[in-house]
Amino acid sequence: MKVNSDGVLLGAAVPLGKDTRRVLDVGTGTGTVALIVAQRLEELGCPDFMIEGIDIDPAAASEASFNFSRSPWKENLGSTCVSLSGYVPGTPVDLIVSNPPYFDSSLPNPDGRDSMARHEGDLSCFTLIDFAAGNLAPAGTLTVIFPALRENEVTRYARGKGFRVRRLLRIRTTGTKPPSRVIATFGQGGPSETIQEELVLTQKGKRTQEYASLVNDFYL
Repeated sequence: MKVNSDGVLLGAAVPLGKDTRRVLDVGTGTGTVALIVAQRLEELGCPDFMIEGIDIDPAAASEASFNFSRSPWKENLGSTCVSLSGYVPGTPVDLIVSNPPYFDSSLPNPDGRDSMARHEGDLSCFTLIDFAAGNLAPAGTLTVIFPALRENEVTRYARGKGFRVRRLLRIRTTGTKPPSRVIATFGQGGPSETIQEELVLTQKGKRTQEYASLVNDFYL
């Protein structure tokens, strides 16, 4: 599976802290988000973190495991083939992060794996919120990326489940276009005010300085 820009953006922008110890990457795919989070946590000085990537697709879980085993953080990363509904974390999680499928209104792709990665089924922002409500640590957070057109319904659902919207990062492909994606962070406590930010990806056909500074450390 290809590395997509949404995954890189999510991994680079998800809020992290030195108290982030146990991380769950739902729908890990190639493991891109988990690997970026691992790199950032090491830079923050968190040597004892553990990131578990789960994916319902056996080939994707295997690919993530292969990539993890060849990274500097192989002792801190694990990959399991399991659905979100079948996963039991055992202990509360500090961070749940996910780039869930969202092309639920487009026609299915004839390639089964690509179709699974691009269409909502058992995994959606809503099932992620439901799962987080029962499995996050008291100070834990859930961060997801989704189409900007769904911001109101996703944030309303999260509030209905007792979450506060900690942060909204709205992403525009260019400064003249409306936001196309939102990276939202939810928590069950903390400040009631939502941090609202914006990121423009390109200007005159080139990456903006803000976008480049956010992701450059994660590209070869």
